[in-house]
Amino acid sequence: VPHSNFVPPSSKATMSDQHLEEQEMEAEALAAIFDTAFEIRSSSQPFVWAVKLVPVDCGGDEDEEEAANHVMVKLVVNVPLDYPEDSLPELDLEIVKGLSADNKKELLDLANEEAEANAGMPSVFAVCEAVRTWLADNNVKGLDDASMHAQMMRKAKDAERREAQAKLQFESQKKTDEMTEAEAEELAVRKRREEGTPVTEASFNEWWAKFTAEMDKKKEAEQCTEGDTKEEKAMEERLTGFEIFSEKAGVFSLEKLEAAAEELENDTSPMDPDEIGDVDEDLFDDDEDLDDLDFDSDDDDEEVSDDEPDI
Repeated sequence: VPHSNFVPPSSKATMSDQHLEEQEMEAEALAAIFDTAFEIRSSSQPFVWAVKLVPVDCGGDEDEEEAANHVMVKLVVNVPLDYPEDSLPELDLEIVKGLSADNKKELLDLANEEAEANAGMPSVFAVCEAVRTWLADNNVKGLDDASMHAQMMRKAKDAERREAQAKLQFESQKKTDEMTEAEAEELAVRKRREEGTPVTEASFNEWWAKFTAEMDKKKEAEQCTEGDTKEEKAMEERLTGFEIFSEKAGVFSLEKLEAAAEELENDTSPMDPDEIGDVDEDLFDDDEDLDDLDFDSDDDDEEVSDDEPDI
């Protein structure tokens, strides 16, 4: 009976080829990033790589690099055959400049922690970045000085740096908490909008009563507006006395009438009947309007009799 962990030789070869391909691709990427700072110490499996790390990259100028950087290391990577899927890289540090044994231990612990955080994937570049960040934060002279005074000064600086980092972290966390409260409030508002107000029989009846009252009020307002509109339209369409007379007598010009009246007032000579012009007799055909007039008024007779001279 074969063992449960038995893997056929062909499968082992396939996995080995896959690991080899990934390792070679990672080596090419590291060479493109770090250029001459990347070194292949063993070109056959298991591979051994080395990367020189400095706080300030001076573009390959060795004199400028020496002046600007007070600490330097080389990260040495022993690449297992089953890296990166099944194992972590084996890391070591070579001090190039300015670090003590304690610094090396601290930095190596940091590198291993970063490798563990990226388990299962190519992690050498992430480790290099973590180491270089530490070097940039500690790029000062005298870290390799083992005297008591130097150690006390380093501890004081470390304490000051940790305090500043803690303060910065506190402010950042405070800001994050405030944003979280605002986001929580906004989320609650969105949730209420999405869920809406639960409908019960009482809430529906209340809403229906308000809705019906609003609709009745709106309908009443529309009817009032419609009535007012009809009255206004009727008033606008109603003819004036002048328009009624003009319609009955025929269309004529009011200006001409005024001019004629003014001319008659100014003219004192007797009027020639021939100059009067044509008279529209239809204006006087309405005998019904004359029936109501009383031409035989007693008052008129009395006035006439009083005015008559005695014979």
